[in-house]
Order: sequence, then structure tokens, then C-alpha cells
Amino acid sequence: MRRVTLFVNGTSKNGKVVAVYGTLSDLLSVASNKLGIKASCLYNGKGGLIDDIVLIRDDDVLYVSEGDPFIDPQHAVNVTSDQHGAHTDWLTLNIGGRLFTTTRSTLVSKEPESMLAHMFREKDVWGNKQDQHGAYLIDRSPEYFEPILNYLRHGQLIVNEGINIRGVLEEARFFGIEQLAEQLEVVIKNSQPPEDHSPISRKEFVRFLLATSTKSELRCQGLNFSGADLSRLDLRYINFKMANLSRCNLTHANLCCSNLERADLSGANLDCANLQGVKMLCCNAEGASLKGCNFEDPSGLKANLEGANLKGVDMEGSQMTGINLRVATLKNAKLKNCNLRGATLAGTDLENCDLSGCDLQEANLRGSNVKGAIFEEMLTPLHMSQSCSVNLPLPPFLCSVSVSVCEDLCLWKTGEVSLAAVQSCSDGILQHSLSLIVGCCQ
Repeated sequence: MRRVTLFVNGTSKNGKVVAVYGTLSDLLSVASNKLGIKASCLYNGKGGLIDDIVLIRDDDVLYVSEGDPFIDPQHAVNVTSDQHGAHTDWLTLNIGGRLFTTTRSTLVSKEPESMLAHMFREKDVWGNKQDQHGAYLIDRSPEYFEPILNYLRHGQLIVNEGINIRGVLEEARFFGIEQLAEQLEVVIKNSQPPEDHSPISRKEFVRFLLATSTKSELRCQGLNFSGADLSRLDLRYINFKMANLSRCNLTHANLCCSNLERADLSGANLDCANLQGVKMLCCNAEGASLKGCNFEDPSGLKANLEGANLKGVDMEGSQMTGINLRVATLKNAKLKNCNLRGATLAGTDLENCDLSGCDLQEANLRGSNVKGAIFEEMLTPLHMSQSCSVNLPLPPFLCSVSVSVCEDLCLWKTGEVSLAAVQSCSDGILQHSLSLIVGCCQ
């Protein structure tokens, strides 16, 4: 009777001595029971596969596998030893002149894909430089490296007081410790004060004005002044471009030559404000009050409100000589008794606008929309050269004629109303005057 010693493939411990009898299948069945595995292959000590029981000699050492290739037990012991050593080796790092002692396991286990893990997973793979005492040289900040090493030791982010957390973040990114970098980014974000979108108060703005030299350009571009009381302040030459001035109190304020381009002035009160030479291109002043404002600059500098949204504004009694309101929207606006001499109103939307009592001498209304506009008690008549929409050389006594008559004439000129319809007017004087006008238009 022969006897053999059986080991699990790749090991040299916990072997079993068994008797050899019967067939190879009988021996594999005994090996399965003794070793607790599903034995399917037998190898000799050199890795040779045994496929016949007659090849087995007395006192042979055999390795049993479940179908996997032969593993040299001596090689497996060496690999295990190396791996165990890789995780227990003590080593010293020289970080920017400061020494840190730790284990290879600390640098490798927590973040296996980091630069430190790749540097120290296997000995001398990266060819790391060492000082005269054998410490590995790394040219980084020791102050910021210490929290990183502590994180690799216990998995907790602890940053001592006085250490800039942004510096720790940069080191974490450099060493490729991604999970720590994400934690640091969250900490930095949470530590920042919330953005303050509250409007600037009068007190804050006055302090700001007093601290600024009169020769310096004051830039308030995009700031939020919503609802602030800025009345009677000297705001000359200030840049309020795209600022939020909605519902502001700007009564009697001096805004001479200030820049209000694309600013939000909706619902603001600018009564009696000085707006000489102001720039209000494309601003939104819907529903604002500008009663008694002065846009007229004696030096000839003209206020520019081109493209402004002035729906429903109240500009009654304002001085607007030479003002530029080209393609502005003045729908439902109140412009009673305004001085608009030489004003540019070309392409302006004046629908339902109250222009009664206005002085429109030499004003340019070409292409403007005057549907439903009120032109009562005009100081000077509108001439054909002033407006392509009205196209009427009206005599003074016709200045009080309703706009609907003017609209009918415009429709006639475009072929939508016949000359006979105009001549059917019941008022003899008006019929005669309109016939003359029609004759001029022809």
C-alpha cells in the first residue's frame, strides 16, 4: 500500500496523509473529503499533472486543485511575504525639510490610486530619491502635508487652526487624493459667507460718496439700490449702468451726465430731478414719475433716452428740448405741457400718449406711432416734414382736430380711404381745409 501527502494547490500547510488505492478518481474523492475542496486535478512537486494513478510513488507530495493551474507553494510564500512587508514597512518622508515617519500601509491602503500609493506600493519602483539618512525626499509644503498624512492614517479631515485650508486642498490635488479633495472643497464652500443681495441703503451710499474723491470716477455699475432713498443727492457723472434703481426715491437728485444705460428705474420717483445730458439708453423706467424734470443743458449736451421703456411714465411739465427719444416706448405716457422743441421722436411709440399743451416745434416724429395720442392745445402745429405718420400740414385752427381724422387721412394716402370719403365731411370749413391737405398730399 502506498501513501502520499496532499496539499491544497499553492500551499505547503495543513497537509493530509492518505493511502492510495483504487483509481485516480477514488484518490480525488478522498482528497475532496480530507481538504474540503472539490478536487479535480493532481500535480507533483514540480507542477506535473498526474493523469494516471500508477504514476504515483510511495511518500510522494501532491498538490490538489479545483481545476486551476499549478501554483508553486514556495513562490506563493514569497509573494505573501512581500505583500505583508509592503504593508508593515516603516519609512521616513522628508517633506520640505521636515521628517514624517509612517508605514507603507498608511500611504497605500486608504487611497490606492493616489500618487503616494503608486510611489510606495512597491520598493524603488519610482526610483524615489533619499537623503543621507534614507528618508524619501518630496519637495512639498510640510505644513499642508501633515493634515493629509493624518487623513491617510484614520480617514478623518482635521486641519489645525492657522493652516490655510486652500493650501491643504492644493496638496491633496497634487498627490491625487480625490476623496480628501472633495471634502476640502465642501468645507471651503460652506465656510464662505452667503452672498449679500440686499439693496444698498442711503446711509451706506452716502458714506461711500464721502469716501470717494470728487475727481475719481464713481462706478456703481450693476449695484442694487432697489427702494433706496437717494433724494436730493449729488449724483453727477456716476456710472449706474445696469444698476437696479427700481422704486428708488430720486426726487430733486442731481443726475447730470450720469450713465443710466440699461438701468432698472421701474416705479422710481424722479420728480424735479436734474437730468441734463443724462444717458438712459434702453433703460426700463416703466411706471416711473419724472414730473418737472430738467433734461435741457444750456451747453447743448442732449439727454439720450434712445430705446428706453417709458410706458406709463408721468413726465408732465418737463423741459426736454433736443432730447433723443428715438424708438423709445411712451405708450400711455403723460407728457402734458412738456417742452419737446427739437426733440427726436422718430420711430417712437406714442400710442395713447397725452401730448396736450406740448411744444413740438422742429421735433422729428417720422415713423412714430401716434395712434390714440392726444394733441390738444398744441403750442405750435405739426408739419408734414415732422411726421410721416401724420403727414398733415395742419393750420393752427386744426391743431385741436381729433387724431382719428389724421388717421383717416393716412389711410387715404395709402389707398385705404377714398378721396370721396374725405370730401363727404359735413363741416364746410374742415372739408375745404382737408381738401387742400389732400391736394398737397397728391
